[in-house]
Amino acid sequence: MDGPKVSVTVCVRNGVQWIEGCLEALLNQTYPHIEILVVNDGSDDGAEAVLSPFHDPDGDRGFPLTVHHQPPLGLSAGRHWAVEHASGEWVAITDIDVRPEQDWVANMVANIQPVSEQERVVAVTGRTVFEQANDLVSRLRSVEIAAKYRARPRRTSLANGPCSMFHREALLAVGGFDPSWYHAEDMEVSLRLIEAGGTIVYARDALVKHVPETGARHFLAKRRRDARAHLRIVRHHPKRRRQGPGFDFLGSSTMVLCLFPIWLGIVLSGIPFAWGLLAGDLSINNNALDVWEGQVLLVSFILLLIHEIFLWRGRLGVVNREVMRTTSKNKLVAMFGVRRLTFRWSVALWQGLLLGCVDALLGRNGHKR
Repeated sequence: MDGPKVSVTVCVRNGVQWIEGCLEALLNQTYPHIEILVVNDGSDDGAEAVLSPFHDPDGDRGFPLTVHHQPPLGLSAGRHWAVEHASGEWVAITDIDVRPEQDWVANMVANIQPVSEQERVVAVTGRTVFEQANDLVSRLRSVEIAAKYRARPRRTSLANGPCSMFHREALLAVGGFDPSWYHAEDMEVSLRLIEAGGTIVYARDALVKHVPETGARHFLAKRRRDARAHLRIVRHHPKRRRQGPGFDFLGSSTMVLCLFPIWLGIVLSGIPFAWGLLAGDLSINNNALDVWEGQVLLVSFILLLIHEIFLWRGRLGVVNREVMRTTSKNKLVAMFGVRRLTFRWSVALWQGLLLGCVDALLGRNGHKR
């Protein structure tokens, strides 16, 4: 099979339980012209011992595989080291908790040719399937990601971190991965490539499988990081300056962001009514709830009704309906579980945005002052 050489890179920090599955999947790729660069980003969970047998620069196991150890400098720093030391014309990136299908690289390479004279393909991004466990979080995450990919056009604005490939020279020309970036390095690089006149192509058949994302604490921490980093992206790449396709991978986050203000309005407007209950006075005429407060309460309930409509009919509705459909246990419990999780998700997004504002004020984590 003819084609360009591809350098496949993966970083790991304290993911010892996923190393063997990921690296075996990379060593079993059907595309023949690859090398594998693994960056151990300061792991302290025994990852170094597990990685050591895989170190094979001469390719005796089929493909050259180099393991590089560095202090905990972060994902962007690890990926940038790999890009600088890659010998391939293209550089593919994935995550240690991902299992690429055998034809992942081959299917990305099959999509590097432009379809018009105006196109200059600088990145190809595949599709990530989140596997499911028996908990609500993994089901919600799996369904949400699947819904995002279903609506994705051929030309996209994001080369996703777990499943993408970049033209190395084009990537270096826009600065590569900046070690100062806090999270969302894939989106930052993608927008820089598009601003430079490049095209990012979505290859649906270039498939990788992600281990189940379980646990509410882990899920919410990642959504908080997403929002924190997204503020940097929007600040550095405002809509008026962006070229090419708009953001196509936000999914239901915009609607989820609205939930916390809605519930906050309901709680605040309900305080006088609650005070009347505690005082034993339910009469509106006796100021338990005045006209203005009643109007605020009415507006809050209208907003809550809008939320319910979107919960069942909008982008979030796709997720909610599918989660409910695949729930084999008590549907009522699952329904309240989804609402509780989405409310906490909304709070996490607001926390992330506030942290992003602090980053912007202090000029840290990749923000320009």
